[in-house]
Amino acid sequence: MPKFLLCVLLLSFAPLLFADVEPGQTLDLKYTSVDGKQIDLSTMRGKVVLVDFWATWCPPCRGEVPNVVAAYNKYHDKGFEIVGVSLDQNKDDLLSFTKENGMVWPQYFDGKGWDNDVSKSFGINSIPAMWLVGKDGKLLTTNARDDLDGQVAKALAGP
Repeated sequence: MPKFLLCVLLLSFAPLLFADVEPGQTLDLKYTSVDGKQIDLSTMRGKVVLVDFWATWCPPCRGEVPNVVAAYNKYHDKGFEIVGVSLDQNKDDLLSFTKENGMVWPQYFDGKGWDNDVSKSFGINSIPAMWLVGKDGKLLTTNARDDLDGQVAKALAGP
């Protein structure tokens, strides 16, 4: 329960937490996914990409999974990708959860929880955090949770 309360508290401050990364900046993200694939946002130019910072132990994150999966299934064939950054500490929990919930996109995992290398590099202090990257590789928003479907549709329709 304390992790849930921490997530809820930090969510209220989410707009203030990402001072280092602002919309309009090119987002540079490279990692090796849990299944060994090399992920590099620069190779995804021309697509809209959701960067999903989350963990299986976070109730609000789990609550967002159906929305994220639905958006992926609806828009993937139209140029929408998702890359996950898991703050989990147990790889088996992550793999089991993603498989059970149809989360087929690549996941970053280093087992460090809140000390996760990728999330720390972007100043992530609360999860779920969903960042939407436009076709040009520039960050559109650090709050893609708000009407994810509508934001993805708008980004796909844009230049």
